[in-house]
Amino acid sequence: MSANRLYQTIAAKLRKLIEDGEFPPGARLPGERELAERFGVSRVTVREAEIALEAQGWIAIRIGSGVYVKPRPLDGQGGFPDVSAFDLTAARAVFEAEAAALAAGNLDDADIAELRVLAEALCRRDLTDAEAGDFDRRFHLTIARLSGNPVVEYFVQQIWRMRSDLPRVAEVYSRVCHDDGASRADEHMAIFEALASRDPVAARNAMRHHFQRLFEAMLEATENEALAEIRRRTAHDRERFMATTRI
Repeated sequence: MSANRLYQTIAAKLRKLIEDGEFPPGARLPGERELAERFGVSRVTVREAEIALEAQGWIAIRIGSGVYVKPRPLDGQGGFPDVSAFDLTAARAVFEAEAAALAAGNLDDADIAELRVLAEALCRRDLTDAEAGDFDRRFHLTIARLSGNPVVEYFVQQIWRMRSDLPRVAEVYSRVCHDDGASRADEHMAIFEALASRDPVAARNAMRHHFQRLFEAMLEATENEALAEIRRRTAHDRERFMATTRI
């Protein structure tokens, strides 16, 4: 594993510990030596991982004092803008398509094997919605990590946080993904095959196709929901009218 990818891996592990509550807001992280021993890496790698996490707003490095976990926003939307599922999907088509193109040029055999496991898992027919959603998230975030660009990885991570943490967005994605398992599995396998061939253009196009079809599925679901609401209102008005005429 390259030095750049190693510090990103350590940063992701530290972030997961923070998210899981092992290091809550305000807590002081263990020193570089202790973390280096815990993760089996050099102190330099730990330092680079902490710098990356500070840039992402997870920690504060205080010279002469230590490294402290910053509090997460408590405004109900995690500090995110008020966006729709359509806004988010359009942004994903831009960032994640380029992440796939970058990753295609960086992959080694171990990376391809890692992606294969996730792509094949998404093709299983026995997955619950929660399991499918977890594999979906891991597949896309792994591609972002393998892009080799920490800025691209960071923005893809933020987009996925919005996908999960904004109720209006999460509701649309949940409804569409529940009814869309077969198409989603085929598209993720197509993305994987393009990545495995180490073809940046094919990887970019496969990812774009995935989001274009997802966007169309969202439009259809939204239209169907609107029609169902019209039918409900019409039925309610008919009942009120019939009740009135019987008086």
